[in-house]
Amino acid sequence: MNTYMRRAALFAAAVSLATGLAACGSAKQSGDSTGSGSGGEDGALTIGLLLPENQTARYEKFDRPLIEKKVKSLCPDCKVLYANAKQDASAQQQQVDTMITKKVNALILDSVDFKSIAGSVKKADAAGIPVIAYDRLAEGPIKGYTSYDNEYVGKVQGKALLDALGGKASKGKIVMMNGDKGDPNAAFFKRGAHSELDGKVEIGKEYDTVGWAPDEANKNAKGAISSLGKNNIVGFYSANDGMAGGIITALKAAGYSKLPPVTGQDAELAGVQRIITGDQYMSVFKPYKPEADAAAEMAVTAARGEKLEDVATDLVDSGTNQSIPAVIITPVELTKKNIASVVSNGLYTVQEICTAKYKDACDAVGLQP
Repeated sequence: MNTYMRRAALFAAAVSLATGLAACGSAKQSGDSTGSGSGGEDGALTIGLLLPENQTARYEKFDRPLIEKKVKSLCPDCKVLYANAKQDASAQQQQVDTMITKKVNALILDSVDFKSIAGSVKKADAAGIPVIAYDRLAEGPIKGYTSYDNEYVGKVQGKALLDALGGKASKGKIVMMNGDKGDPNAAFFKRGAHSELDGKVEIGKEYDTVGWAPDEANKNAKGAISSLGKNNIVGFYSANDGMAGGIITALKAAGYSKLPPVTGQDAELAGVQRIITGDQYMSVFKPYKPEADAAAEMAVTAARGEKLEDVATDLVDSGTNQSIPAVIITPVELTKKNIASVVSNGLYTVQEICTAKYKDACDAVGLQP
């Protein structure tokens, strides 16, 4: 079980540093090779970057470019080798082997399956390659970790759903659509949500969604509606926006005159647009830049053989290791009331959100160019 040892002043300083340093260039964009390993002929460092899947929009749109940009700002001669596992744990293990063969100087790893990747982390460690766990706390001898307070994410979602239900909480059942069991964060989201929901609302059905797949969430939502009866369902807990989209499609197909509240996470563009129209009640906005900056800074620091404790502001425990240096970032609830925050924080422009289809809804919430 993770335990967070908060050091608030240091954390604030680190986030300020991570978001304040100026960027100067971006890494080359290619599938899984943007440079050679072992530092290259010019002695520059090589950082490996392995992301878990591409169904969730954030990884290719935000995480990858932000990490690559920050690495280059910290180390202009550094190179980044990138690969995406596309939700295949075996493929990711092979990608780690490739990174070891190419002799990267540090590896940023967002695991598909936090347990099965442990052997690969051990291989990298044995090869002298420090592994920084990104977004998901992988098992094995990782050297550092950066993510959000994931149990708090679940609490935010659960509380928001109760707020949306109000007096209806006791007049029906909710359906819980949790994430993939192979993702350790899913367990924290689930635990946090249950801590808010248990005893306050009846949970009619609960699912662990393979691969976080919207299609799987859609199928499960249809099953729940058929089993419980649409008039008996007052709300849906969805652990992320992609699944929320699948759930909402099922709700509309079932003929609801007014959709029950649906939660989400990640502030995906489609999720933001659904919040504006009222189809989705909320999401959780997790500022990607501080997390990406922290991962890049930890990787470059580790690659240089310097102490991660100088970068980290927290300590966490994994299933296999204790007191891992970490940077833990606090997420933000996103509803219609503060929807403009995704614009002010640079996540999207008004033009990206407010296409012709959403113009009236944007006008109603005060989002205008």
